Amino acid sequence: MKTIHFLIIAFIINSVPAFSQEKDNADLLKILFTKYYKNEKVIAKGRLQLLSFYCQKAPNNPEVLEVISKSDLLKKNADEIKKQLSSPTEEDWSAAYNILFDNQNQYLKSKVNACLSYEDFQKISEKYGENNQRLMIVHKPIYFAKNNFALVKVAFYRSIEHNSGCFFLFEKINGVWTIKETLNEWAT
Repeated sequence: MKTIHFLIIAFIINSVPAFSQEKDNADLLKILFTKYYKNEKVIAKGRLQLLSFYCQKAPNNPEVLEVISKSDLLKKNADEIKKQLSSPTEEDWSAAYNILFDNQNQYLKSKVNACLSYEDFQKISEKYGENNQRLMIVHKPIYFAKNNFALVKVAFYRSIEHNSGCFFLFEKINGVWTIKETLNEWAT
């Protein structure tokens, strides 16, 4: 019986940080969705969605090193950030998405709708033959400085050309995430 209690307690202790990170991920997604879906229309039957959300957490790559070189705060935390540069991952946004939209934020959810894979986005783009659909790709957040800061890359894919993106530096102040700075904005 003691073994079962020990296992349950160990499971709970190990689950708290994971849930906490997913809650932070959901908070960051809410800020990004609110910013980018602000001017989008509610998706109703028959209405074409122009901005779609990519299901996977895109991995971070050496492009982060360029961003680090342009910020004193990031330079101070470079080692911690570099450790989180990752190879391709199969992580997705489903846990954070479910936290964000579980019985709350329903108006925002009606604009975001369900996420898409790259293949599904391509099919929709080809079906309508227009170059007005965009796929919002949110990279895996890099948390640092005792989880008081996060660096997140957001990119918008439209086609081989006409893409854009930037990095957001978030700061957690009194338990609330806010955008502190926008870095390395680009467009093609």
